[in-house]
Amino acid sequence: MPKTHRKLRKCSPFFLFPFTLFLTLLLSLPWVSAQETPKPQPWLIDGIVAALDDGYDKVKRDALYQLTRYEPEDLKAVVKKPEDLAKKVAGILKDEQVDSDVRSRAALTLGNFGEAAKSSIPDILNILQDEQVDSWIRSSAAYALSNFGETAKSHIPEILNFLKDEQVDSNIRGGAAEALGNFGEAAKSHIPEILNFLQDEQVDSNIRGVAAEALGNFGEAAESHIPEILNILKDEQVDSLVRGGAAVALGNFGEAAKSSIPEILNILKDEQVDSLVRGGAAVALGNFGEAAKSSIPEILNILQDEQVNLSVRESAAVALGNFGEAAKSSIPEILNILQDEQVNLSVRESAAYALSNLGEAAESHILEILNILQDEQVNLSVRKSAAVVLGNFGEAAKSHIPEILNILQDEQVDSFVRRSAAEALGNFGEATKSHIPEILNILKDEQVNSSVRGSAAEALSNFGEATKSHIPEILNFLKDEQVDSFVRGSAALALGNFGEAAKSHIPEILNFLKDEQVDLYLRRHAAALALGKIRRLELNEVVVILDRIYEPKESDFEFWRFLTYFLGGGTDEVKTLLKWMGNPSQETIDAQSKLKYKEAKKTLEVFRDAWIGTQGLQRLQIDLANQIAKVTSRVPWKSQDITLLQTHYNNLKKSEYHQADTVKSAINKLEFWQWLLKARNTILIHITFWLALIFAYPKFPQVQAIFFWNPWVRKILGVGYVGFLLTWIPYLRRKLFEPFKPSLQADAGLDTFQHLAYFPQSQVKIPGSGDIKPITEALPSIQGQIVLEGDSGWGKSMFLRHLVANSQQIIVYLPAQKCSQGVIEAIQAKLHGQAQDAAFLKNLIYSGAIDICIDGLNEITADTRAKITHFVERYFRGNIIMTTQPLEWTPPSTAKTYYLQPLEPQQIQEFLISRQDRFPQDAKVQGENYEKACTAYLTDIIKLGELRKLRKLREKNYLNLQQPKEELEAAQRILSNPMDLTLISLMLSQGKTPDLFHLQEQQYNQMAEEFLKEWRYEFPLKKFSQAVYQMRLNDQKALPAADFYQELLSLEDEKYKMAVSRQWTDREGKSKKEWYFRHDKIMDFFLVQNFLGDSEEVENRLIDHMNDPRFRGVYFLLATLLPLTAAQELREQLIQYAADTKDHTVSDTFVQILRSRKAVS
Repeated sequence: MPKTHRKLRKCSPFFLFPFTLFLTLLLSLPWVSAQETPKPQPWLIDGIVAALDDGYDKVKRDALYQLTRYEPEDLKAVVKKPEDLAKKVAGILKDEQVDSDVRSRAALTLGNFGEAAKSSIPDILNILQDEQVDSWIRSSAAYALSNFGETAKSHIPEILNFLKDEQVDSNIRGGAAEALGNFGEAAKSHIPEILNFLQDEQVDSNIRGVAAEALGNFGEAAESHIPEILNILKDEQVDSLVRGGAAVALGNFGEAAKSSIPEILNILKDEQVDSLVRGGAAVALGNFGEAAKSSIPEILNILQDEQVNLSVRESAAVALGNFGEAAKSSIPEILNILQDEQVNLSVRESAAYALSNLGEAAESHILEILNILQDEQVNLSVRKSAAVVLGNFGEAAKSHIPEILNILQDEQVDSFVRRSAAEALGNFGEATKSHIPEILNILKDEQVNSSVRGSAAEALSNFGEATKSHIPEILNFLKDEQVDSFVRGSAALALGNFGEAAKSHIPEILNFLKDEQVDLYLRRHAAALALGKIRRLELNEVVVILDRIYEPKESDFEFWRFLTYFLGGGTDEVKTLLKWMGNPSQETIDAQSKLKYKEAKKTLEVFRDAWIGTQGLQRLQIDLANQIAKVTSRVPWKSQDITLLQTHYNNLKKSEYHQADTVKSAINKLEFWQWLLKARNTILIHITFWLALIFAYPKFPQVQAIFFWNPWVRKILGVGYVGFLLTWIPYLRRKLFEPFKPSLQADAGLDTFQHLAYFPQSQVKIPGSGDIKPITEALPSIQGQIVLEGDSGWGKSMFLRHLVANSQQIIVYLPAQKCSQGVIEAIQAKLHGQAQDAAFLKNLIYSGAIDICIDGLNEITADTRAKITHFVERYFRGNIIMTTQPLEWTPPSTAKTYYLQPLEPQQIQEFLISRQDRFPQDAKVQGENYEKACTAYLTDIIKLGELRKLRKLREKNYLNLQQPKEELEAAQRILSNPMDLTLISLMLSQGKTPDLFHLQEQQYNQMAEEFLKEWRYEFPLKKFSQAVYQMRLNDQKALPAADFYQELLSLEDEKYKMAVSRQWTDREGKSKKEWYFRHDKIMDFFLVQNFLGDSEEVENRLIDHMNDPRFRGVYFLLATLLPLTAAQELREQLIQYAADTKDHTVSDTFVQILRSRKAVS
């Protein structure tokens, strides 16, 4: 875990070379109770990476130091992209603005990355070559290169140049030598240069010593140079440092240099030789192992010889320990050294460690070592060493755990020894499990020395799962302020050793960290070390670490900044917090002025979460309050931030900070906008609700009835404006009627309407100007209020159906008879009972929500016409079109009357020819033959060229100059009627010659003839006509299918088309079919049968129906069908009726038809 870094004097690492032998000794001993190399966790690495971006160099230094503490293999396991991390470290190394000791640490860190940092090797090499760079950094760069080994082998020549160059700083040259040694086989060709360097007396002795060790690292590749190295060892003129390095190098060669063992032994025994050289020789002999076992007696003598230098005797002890089983026979003598109180203490400790290093070979002497531990007369340090040795024996010494435990429990024993006994017990692990209660008692005993109790706590934590249940007891010591701080620190460390199992106790460890009465060193290391082993700290926890920065006289605040990153996992929240808190760098403070809204909001959110953990951290809380006010005042806020600001205001107000006023000022600016925002949101939600209902409206009748057509629901839930919008927005209006569109247009019979059947060249007279224009041009859509007047069969109904079929608007098609109760009521009837709100429906009609077609005003009573007229005049803004035959009435004052014109001569032939597409496939006359038949027929009937007011045709002149004027006018009237022309076209297609003045009768006769052939009985004309008459009296449209099914099938035949059928499915899912007359003229033919004859009933009918518009067409047929005398009598009656009623609509036309009949006859 992180340690406090004190800035050391910048000196070469090679000044430590005189202690190389001691370091070799230290590293060779397994008993050294050094801290276990920590294992990195992903969140710890994230914290380090975040710290590398901090504005303070010392924070970066601490982060780099922590990275170097991890093994490269462990880093690879948790770092997803070590190359990226290596690049970040390389950036610090290259940054000339960074402090030199931080850059030096960056170089060493890069060396630890190995392969992942190979792309940085050129940068390291540049640093090494740059003479302007501090030598401390350059020497570290040299060390880093040495760690790359094989990866940097292509740069061996450059490194060798540094070694040769006498002008280069000795530190750097030494690093170059060590680097070359680490390259091994790859640099073997340069061994002679290193050897020359070693032999050169002008070279600094420290560097020559390093060069000697480097040669040893080459192993087999440098074996041929062993004699030269041996010569350097033996040469008394050579500096002791160099000779010592040569000795260590020879030991590293192992079996290859065993022939040199006698000379090395002589060096060891020679009292005239410098102690540093003799120590190196001792270590070298120990490294030879089995090959040098014959030297063990001499080495033992060195150890026992009180006249020999202490460091040499210590090295001899180390060497003996390294022999292992081969030195087993020397164990008694080593024990004697350990027990001999006359022997120097450091030598006795080295002997103890040697015994520990001998491992199994010394197990038979465990009892003697135990005696040393128990002997109160023995030096405390020696007893401590004995305890450590016993602990390192592990399983072999477990039978002596009770004796060691007695030492721990014995209050008479010195605390120094008891503490070592506790540590030894902790090293036994599982074997000590049964003695946990006794160790726990030591921890609880307030009379026991604090250091002993602390060691007991750490020992307990080493037992792992076995002592997990005792975490609460250890925790009690941590929380108890009466307990010695050292014990509490050990308890914290112990909790950390439990790892994940202690995560619920992080708050107690943090409380220990907050306790300013506890020694700062303990708080830093015990608490921080423990926290790093458990889990990442949350934001509201990591503020406890950050708070240490605010302690009075805290000079190393950078360490706490690093620890905040490190233990907080370097999250975005932690990084944001440290941008504003914990004494940020000046560069960071300057960047605060560029704060934008998005970052400001994120910062306040972080401050909000951090505030939770600041209770009791007054100094930190004051700074946090200042930063909250600063961030609040830097940017304009949005209405949705008011909750966040209110939280900060409440926190600050509760803690009585004046910074609450700044936050309140920002809130006040937003409250008005928040009110508007709430109002806006409410309106949006309300609108969204109704929009959803509108889209659901077509599919759900319940929605239609409850929400839209119920006045109370619509007005109350609609808050007034919904009804208004529904009425005046065209899209919404259409939506309201969309579900009812099939019903509204049902009477138009669009399922039987054929676009090709409509003749768009029909013309109308424009009101006002009197101009004649095609009807589709004059009336492309329903705009305003229109009355379309024209004789029967001129295409009024067809035009309405054409409008309905092609309009994008919602149109309701109403036969005039259905308006007997009123137009609104007729429309309501088509809405299937949903539109109960008649007032709303009237508003919709007034606003133009639907266009209205009313067909057949001439077929209804004057009373019904009056209702329709009243409706039209009242809803003058509505789009309404009405059709009628000529009749005596007063049209609505708001409506314009368009007069449908008869077909012109050239249109007659065009119309006939255009009918071909509607002929049945089995029509006898088609195509060119049909066109010739039309021409021939017209030639025989009418003089087209002499018709008054008609334009001359381009075809040849088909004239019969002898035709009288009256006959021409009668023919013109019939041929200009599209309905009659349609009938003529059907007859011509069947090869028949139409009887112009008896077309319906002729059509019927053809149909009846075929009916007889097909059904074997005559068509029941009288019975059928009576049924039609009753149907007309009752204002029914559908023909009685139940009684006349076969008859209707014949009437529907494509050759005659006297009737059409309509099929649909009712609400119960049953299939329905109804028949209707294709046109009123056909119905009139059957109706007139009830008016022919001499019976009194017939006479009464003639009189009764004169004023009935439904029978108007019947009287026109009677002018042709009645005997001439009877027709003349009826004419007189109609004239008298017209004189009395001023209604000439029937009498005038009757007179004209009768006159034409007389002329023809």
